[in-house]
Amino acid sequence: MWKIKQIFDGDYGCEELQQGQKPKVSVTLVDDAGNMEFVSVEDDWLTENDLDVGSEWPLQL
Repeated sequence: MWKIKQIFDGDYGCEELQQGQKPKVSVTLVDDAGNMEFVSVEDDWLTENDLDVGSEWPLQL
């Protein structure tokens, strides 16, 4: 099982998004054995799925 360890918003507004693109965040995931994975997802998707630090990651890696 993967859990969200950290969410990093690396977008400081200095780069414009293309039309139709939504802001993305980098998510650090950790499993029960301490293995880490890094994914990039739309910030809105995290909010829509009520995901935050400590939440179980719902997608297959």
